[in-house]
Amino acid sequence: MGNCVQSTKDFFCGPKNTNIRISLPAVCFVWQIAMIILFGVFIRYDEESDVRLWEIFKREHNITSDIENDFYFRYPSFQDVHVMIFVGFGFLMTFLKRYSFGGVGFNFLIASFGLQWALLMQGWFHALDPATGKISIGVESLINADFCVAGSLIAYGALLGKVSPVQLMVVTLFGITLFAVEEFIILDLLHCRDAGGSMVIHAFGGYYGLAISWVLYRPKLYQSKRLNGSLYHSDMFAMIGTLFLWMYWPSFNSAITDTGSGQHRAAINTYLALASSVLTTVAISSMSQKTGKLDMVHIQNATLAGGVAMGTAAEFQIMPYGSLIVGFCCGIISTFGYLFVTPFLEKRLKLQDTCGVHNLHAVPGMLGGFIGAIVAAAATEAVYSREGLISTFDFEGAFADRSVGTQGGFQAAGTCVAIAFGVVGGTGVGLILRLPIWGDPADDNCFDDEVYWEVPEEDESIPPVLEYNNHMVYKHQDITESNFSVEQS
Repeated sequence: MGNCVQSTKDFFCGPKNTNIRISLPAVCFVWQIAMIILFGVFIRYDEESDVRLWEIFKREHNITSDIENDFYFRYPSFQDVHVMIFVGFGFLMTFLKRYSFGGVGFNFLIASFGLQWALLMQGWFHALDPATGKISIGVESLINADFCVAGSLIAYGALLGKVSPVQLMVVTLFGITLFAVEEFIILDLLHCRDAGGSMVIHAFGGYYGLAISWVLYRPKLYQSKRLNGSLYHSDMFAMIGTLFLWMYWPSFNSAITDTGSGQHRAAINTYLALASSVLTTVAISSMSQKTGKLDMVHIQNATLAGGVAMGTAAEFQIMPYGSLIVGFCCGIISTFGYLFVTPFLEKRLKLQDTCGVHNLHAVPGMLGGFIGAIVAAAATEAVYSREGLISTFDFEGAFADRSVGTQGGFQAAGTCVAIAFGVVGGTGVGLILRLPIWGDPADDNCFDDEVYWEVPEEDESIPPVLEYNNHMVYKHQDITESNFSVEQS
């Protein structure tokens, strides 16, 4: 019995082996071959991308020009969303001084796998033809797949620097699956409206990543504290990601809304909420320091909170001043989160959130869901018109008799479903990832690209760099002249 206990202890508590020469290629090859087989069995072009079906479609709908193909309407939005996924999210995670390869490179890896799995999972729930057993995909399917991937990329932010690429593939596999299920429940069964994904993307992805991080708590992570921070140039690279996300967020929130006024309104509302959150973020960041200096952590992240919170209500008649109020409040809430909540979560709840997704995605996403519920419940025919209420909330078919008050209640319920899926699903996935078979780094070896990447040697002729304060550390120390210090070689 004693030998069995000791063997189990050695299995779970033994030294970390980060050699992924077998496991990572095996996962990539096997899962990609599985995608090829599943695509061959299930995936086909839809009627606007298949040449034969398109010709039939044109004849049946009296279309004379190919320019009326949905591709020409949706592709600009798809481009914007695609840039956000690969460039925006990727570069936002390059702030760590020695983990830029991992931030942008692993983002590239899991997004490329995730979008394939998302096309299948979302197809099985939303686009499976029962007569043929096939899934038809077009340009809108690609946008929805990118949305699905975003949830797993948000979760990656909470785990940044602490997990192996094999673990990230597992996080993505289960994250996409959970996303497809909760999206089906929220959008189809509860009939909620969530064009920009405050509920299904941000609230779910945020709490999914936080739950995994909580289960994978590292009590000796302080041993890697020297690398859990940023440099001047790494913060600048991360700011590139911020600006790409900030510029394209109106496209993100309006990409799959109904054509016409709904899409137009979603872009306007998001545009204004983002602008408003910048000013309040800068204000709170400056107020938090005795010298009035700004913290780049806040500028990189909290300035985006308005776009997150506007996701659900973007297509509603919240009015321009309402959008400004949402951005105003979320900029404040998100910045306070980085100042006070993140340190509290790590100290009291043992939750290590590398990128602060709690403050940028989880809480603003939750607030966005409840804001959408309030705006929906307050909708009136005087503002929308009867036809406008039907088109905005899709009060047709089985939902034709639903009132706006009932819709608001279901919107709130949808937010709770997203959070529950994130927390419960993340806890389960975290337990799987605790198995010592994934090649994750030791506590004293986190936040370092050299664990999984070939890193070129530094040019010793380069003068010492200015080291920025730790990216996530609570900063209330007295500062006399500057927050920068010069490292001497």
